[in-house]
Amino acid sequence: MDKLNKTEIKTSGAPAAIGPYSQGILASPFVYSSGQIPADPKTGEIVGGITEQTTQSLSNVKAVIEAGGSDMEHVIKTTVFLKNMDDFAAMNEVYAKFFDKGIKPARSAVQVAKLPKDVLVEIEAIALVK
Repeated sequence: MDKLNKTEIKTSGAPAAIGPYSQGILASPFVYSSGQIPADPKTGEIVGGITEQTTQSLSNVKAVIEAGGSDMEHVIKTTVFLKNMDDFAAMNEVYAKFFDKGIKPARSAVQVAKLPKDVLVEIEAIALVK
């Protein structure tokens, strides 16, 4: 069996990992982002409501994916964790702006009981390396 070649992704464009995990992993031909919460990477503060939180979470995903050698056009799968499924439409409106070119990624969206720091949304992604 071949040895898995994986590289940790670290970027100042997304919040630092706050536990025993990496911001992302490059395991060519894939880039995996950890779930990104809506924390501003410069201040660590959680941003406003669902629209702002979705924008920040996806901006953080984008930073990790780009640091791994890919981009949002090459994202093939996302998972969206929502505190409240009533926020689905607002999240979806912002989400569509981040994936406005090419084939849209496959996606799962689920409501969960609680998210880190009691945020409204957390998003993770898998992309192909460019």
